[in-house]
Amino acid sequence: MLPSLFLAHGSPMIAIEDTEYTRFLGTFASALKPKAIVIFTAHWESEVLSITDTDDVYETIYDFGGFPPELYAIKYEARGSKELASRLAERFTQKAIAVRKDARRGLDHGSWTILHRMFPKADIPVVQISLHPFLPPKEQYRIGEALQGLGDEDILVIGSGVTVHNLRMLNWSAAGTGNVEPWAEAFDDWMIEKVTSRNLEALDDYKTQAPHARQAVPREEHFVPLFLAMGSGDPKRVPQVLHRSYDLGALSYLCFQF
Repeated sequence: MLPSLFLAHGSPMIAIEDTEYTRFLGTFASALKPKAIVIFTAHWESEVLSITDTDDVYETIYDFGGFPPELYAIKYEARGSKELASRLAERFTQKAIAVRKDARRGLDHGSWTILHRMFPKADIPVVQISLHPFLPPKEQYRIGEALQGLGDEDILVIGSGVTVHNLRMLNWSAAGTGNVEPWAEAFDDWMIEKVTSRNLEALDDYKTQAPHARQAVPREEHFVPLFLAMGSGDPKRVPQVLHRSYDLGALSYLCFQF
């Protein structure tokens, strides 16, 4: 039985850098044998939940600029699964969650940078799902709940985002040091306590209760995949921190399993 995961995708450079975090991704994934992967990505926003619907090889989307040429040379040539996409759509529909299928969408860097490090052979079918960033955490959790039990079928559900993601607050002098800004650390400390105790009431009110919430989450798109992953996991399993590290002082690589 596979857990659901919240994984940080941070900088696109994780696709080519050798760091504590990228080594973790490879080592952790080596123990997983998913038959398929379902991934909610912070880089695909839509008011109506959208699901990739193809059996073909995905286009690799380079939705960033100013990075080294070798990053743009990577192609993550996984295939989709129309059969799984239809099953997911049916699950959402049964929960009165509006959904549409998208036959043309490729894999954005919220998906392929992580998957490239975890499953470099790209031989596992992938279905990518969009998110609506402005729904409250409880509603994101409810959307995730529609996918509960997929882990029992060895289908891996991933929410790809970042807990602390404020590009204006990055400390470039901290690059490669692992040093963390106190405010970012305090926010993640609060998140760990509330997530591992499944305190959904507090999490739903994080903007008021969490320290430095405005700095850590200036916009919600990278934050809400946490609740999608949490909702899709086993509600009887105690959430666990899988990894915690930082780059540039305020870019969190905090990861959970559910």
